[in-house]
Amino acid sequence: MPKRFRLTRRFPVAMTEDGYRRLKRFAGDAGLDEGEALSFLFENFDSVINEETFGHRLRLFNAELDARKK
Repeated sequence: MPKRFRLTRRFPVAMTEDGYRRLKRFAGDAGLDEGEALSFLFENFDSVINEETFGHRLRLFNAELDARKK
């Protein structure tokens, strides 16, 4: 029996323009709205990410984060 899809949490999210454009493109390609797309990504996080590059990408993002906020 499939799980019922209920959106139980709503929270304000701040995203970069690049991240939001990519989310919208992914959601559109998958036939989902943005909230459904985020739910899919986080429910399946371990199988979606590339473990070999994830740590490196995260370190790069964190290193650039302060400069991107200005």
